[in-house]
Amino acid sequence: MFVPELVYTAPPEAVDAVLAEHVVGLDEQYRQGVFLASGRTVPRDGGAIIAVAGDRARIEEITAQDPFVTAGVCVYRVTGFVATKTAPALEAYRETL
Repeated sequence: MFVPELVYTAPPEAVDAVLAEHVVGLDEQYRQGVFLASGRTVPRDGGAIIAVAGDRARIEEITAQDPFVTAGVCVYRVTGFVATKTAPALEAYRETL
């Protein structure tokens, strides 16, 4: 499991100018079953995603193609972790060490 964290590198107006394209990309990852949850941080200086993929390289490929990245309005920090405990609704994503 991975947590890609977005950090905005541009003013909110520049982020908002690319937001619709970013959401299209999010929707595609939800359709593919890669993203489980996503949203803005508070305060609004970035965002966070909970994602599942076979490996870190796949997540880095997805984030590199994000319109926010290609437009230069954010950077990603990707943290991987082993989800050994989950809520019942996420049981299918539990992992063992």
